[in-house]
Amino acid sequence: MLSNSGVQPMQRPIALLLAMLVASCASLPQRAELPEEFALPPAVKGSIAERVEPAEARHAGQSGFKLVSTGSEAYALRAFSAGAAQYSLDIQTYIWHADLTGKLLARHALTAADRGVRVRILVDDLDARAKSSGFAALDAHPDIEVRLYNPFASRSGGVRKAGEMGFGFKRLNHRMHNKSWIVDNRIALVGGRNLGDEYFGASEATNFVDLDLLMAGPVVPQVSASFDRFWNSPSNYPIAQLDPSGTDVAALNRLRTALDQSVEALETSPYKEVLSENPAVQAILDDETRLQWTANWTFVSDDPLKARLEPGQRSAVLAVLLPVVQTVRNDLRLISPYFVPGKQGTSTLVGLVDRGAQVQILTNSLAANDVAAVHAGYRKYRPALLEGGVQVWELKPDGERRGGYSMAGSSGSSLHTKAAIFDDRQIFVGSYNLDPRSTSLNCEQGVLVSDSTLASELTRLFVAETGGDESWRVSETPAGLEWSDGTRTWDRDPEVPASKRFMTWLIGLLPVEAQL
Repeated sequence: MLSNSGVQPMQRPIALLLAMLVASCASLPQRAELPEEFALPPAVKGSIAERVEPAEARHAGQSGFKLVSTGSEAYALRAFSAGAAQYSLDIQTYIWHADLTGKLLARHALTAADRGVRVRILVDDLDARAKSSGFAALDAHPDIEVRLYNPFASRSGGVRKAGEMGFGFKRLNHRMHNKSWIVDNRIALVGGRNLGDEYFGASEATNFVDLDLLMAGPVVPQVSASFDRFWNSPSNYPIAQLDPSGTDVAALNRLRTALDQSVEALETSPYKEVLSENPAVQAILDDETRLQWTANWTFVSDDPLKARLEPGQRSAVLAVLLPVVQTVRNDLRLISPYFVPGKQGTSTLVGLVDRGAQVQILTNSLAANDVAAVHAGYRKYRPALLEGGVQVWELKPDGERRGGYSMAGSSGSSLHTKAAIFDDRQIFVGSYNLDPRSTSLNCEQGVLVSDSTLASELTRLFVAETGGDESWRVSETPAGLEWSDGTRTWDRDPEVPASKRFMTWLIGLLPVEAQL
């Protein structure tokens, strides 16, 4: 008897294998010859230029920075700046979800293009492939161009994707993890946030604890130059070449209708109240955003063809950070959601303690980590870190303080911030995790800034996140490891079932650390 699909049950594995084999034969066409394109000059007209130019004049040669720690403020800055754009909007991201905030931001980009703003969108294809039709429709607009980093040859189908990944793993294992939002070449947002509800405090499930830097001044053209480097690299393809049938006006009109509905959805969503409650959002609307100005900063971004470099030369970000880490005298505070320091990293951190420095780390607990394999890699180094005097906190999945400006009823939280504080005088904020994947496989970027005020602000965030309401302190005792929030202690990973602990332990036995 045939199944409903017309395929006998015993034939299904064979059909699946054949589909994967067909997918494995798919190959990218030769990339079209494209003229190089570059960022437009910094705008001299429009509300953003009117806000930024006077401040730049008062701080000649310096760049301005502001920590953006709440998701609602991060969303509002993107929405406001896209609405104020006069000439250009360049967006680079690893993930762009088709949820409420993702659609709203896509609509802001489309509306900007309708005003004549040049919009360039560069997105990693590991996630974008599932929304290929939407990105292709955006590309149909004459003032929007979409390019995909390291794309799949096939544009739909889970089996085809699995087949390509299985047979083309070496190429497809390298991803673009950078996140930049650049408006009129005058302001930029750089940090850890992708584009989607959980990054902006708008999810009714899990929201990420994350961080951006809002920037103005000479640093912005450097961010734009990095964007251009990726944009003009053979590492990406224009979506119009990969999905020419999808880039038509009819598809754009359908997308426009769907995006317009997101405005109606916001009106009836609790997220509208979240935005109105956050005083930082109101400060944006009232033109009260304040930047901290300094001449001491370094923007760094990996090569878009990073995977072709020698392994020890791939991470431009690590090349900037490691000398700063090695010169720490008093305090080093690290925030990394995916933390796999390896033997060398562990030795470096313990060595700082041996020299008299205090080293503190905040990462995800097993209960809060959305990638159990990464936690398996981290737990191997946790005992050596603790024995060496490194202080470790692990974020709870349901901390209390984070509920202030996120969706009411949110059921969980996970750490996504990538940041560091060096001797209370320098900070780093970016996309770089302290793990092998960020070092050798994915393209990353970030900003190193010397400013004691910013360091104090980030330290306050660190102290708040490592408090008992938010995190567990992990300690070594004669009986083994102990987790404590100041009121209760555990002798094993808290708030996770035994099955998850076992699977994490089992994954830790596999030789996959280089992929974490």
